[in-house]
Amino acid sequence: MPARYAFAETWELPLSPEAVHDVLVDLERYPEWWPQVRAVAKLGEDDALLVCRSALPYDLEIVLHAVNRDLPTLEVGLDGDLDGFARWTLTPAPRGSRMVFEQEVVVRGLLGLASVALRPVLAWNHRQMMLGCRQGLVATVGSG
Repeated sequence: MPARYAFAETWELPLSPEAVHDVLVDLERYPEWWPQVRAVAKLGEDDALLVCRSALPYDLEIVLHAVNRDLPTLEVGLDGDLDGFARWTLTPAPRGSRMVFEQEVVVRGLLGLASVALRPVLAWNHRQMMLGCRQGLVATVGSG
């Protein structure tokens, strides 16, 4: 039985939706501001390979395929070590923007087999990854 995960987070950021959008669609620069994204390789106009490592000592290789790049919703299909989607919805808020992140995936390979037993640890690891994202976005967009 495949290991399925669904994540959702909502953040209020002191940044405009447009400024956040510009950073999120520029995949090749992710390693500059998101510490857990170790490498990005462009595979085509709509595709890229991301290598991610959060707190646990393993790399995830994820192929992203752009589904939508326009506000308010940015979405990518995921393939590789994770199969599913990730979606950002950016809307104006009184002090900047409201950002909703949603991700639904099936974990593949050996990690998928182990992930059922490690579910709490892997959920914590994902939270660490998203904390790095939030901090990096605020620092990068706020300084630009």
